[in-house]
Amino acid sequence: MRVNLDDRAAVEKLDTILALRDTDEYDKQFSEGWQLSGQFDLSSMTAPIDRIVVLGTGGGSAASVNLLKSYLFDELRVPLQLNQGYTIPAFVDERTLVIVVSHSGNTEEIVSGYEQAIEAKAQIAVITAGGKVLELAQSHGHAHLLVPGGMMPRIVLGYIFLPMLAALTKLGLVADKSGEVAETIQLFSRLREEYGLQAPLAFNLAKQIAQQMDGLTPVIYGTLPFFDAPAWRWKNQLGENGKVMAFWNAIPSLHHDEAVGWDAPAAMLKGYHFTLIRDVEDSDKTAKRVEISADILRERAGAVQVVRSQGVSRMARLFSIVYLADYVSLYTALIRGVDPTPVEVINLFKSKMGQPLVQVQVR
Repeated sequence: MRVNLDDRAAVEKLDTILALRDTDEYDKQFSEGWQLSGQFDLSSMTAPIDRIVVLGTGGGSAASVNLLKSYLFDELRVPLQLNQGYTIPAFVDERTLVIVVSHSGNTEEIVSGYEQAIEAKAQIAVITAGGKVLELAQSHGHAHLLVPGGMMPRIVLGYIFLPMLAALTKLGLVADKSGEVAETIQLFSRLREEYGLQAPLAFNLAKQIAQQMDGLTPVIYGTLPFFDAPAWRWKNQLGENGKVMAFWNAIPSLHHDEAVGWDAPAAMLKGYHFTLIRDVEDSDKTAKRVEISADILRERAGAVQVVRSQGVSRMARLFSIVYLADYVSLYTALIRGVDPTPVEVINLFKSKMGQPLVQVQVR
């Protein structure tokens, strides 16, 4: 079934768990997330911190960590590592800050890593909506922040990214970012009018990109060192929301290997849609590489789109791309008559693993 993205009634009927509404309300979520972050009590953490490991998986937790790494690339003076598996690195010790992030609180990889971090005597802070992770935090007296539940984990960035940022600020590892948070919230309010369902296709970049991608395999290229994370997030959202295979990479590193794949047979390259991300902090050489890449791909690929970040601060610009990506991923499913919320394959896998299934409520 094909759906006209300007047919509001048809789209809203498909969107059973109101993913578009929750995306529209990113400004509200980020405002609440920032206020909630003020309640994160880390006053008991006084020991030196030499490194940070964040335990997190999926479109919400892991995406927030990667965005934080990109955002703080040239400010944070201790290493920050995302850990998504069942085990933690051997270097974790009492001078390691381990931030445990699980929205459901029951992600088995995170619970496993958390238990190992306890054994390693790490300094631990927890962000969760409940479950086993909350039980462990309470029983061990670890600093923890309880965030709202009942939403798709991949759409709760404001309740994860901002508390992590606030934690690093409270620990004296980065400067206060209140001004950038305020700008980002204002930007969401403006971009909602451009990307939301009420904005017609003729003037809606998110709908236009989804329409261009329809029937093609999406590839997203970000730029190092700041805009690789939004490309990774975009790819993941196309999988989880859009129900399509997608790929990502970053410039300039892809020019040393993946770019050779552009010499693939013409019939193959015509099946790909490339989105390239540009930002004002791209170096001159990086910007040139993006433009050259776009020129080469336009001669070979099915479609090419260059998108530019918006906003003044780096945080606002990062989330301007994330916001566009989230809308595109939702429209990618809806244009095909697919509800973007259910994650049937993930639930199939969880059932075979004997794990609790993903349950999402309409808020």
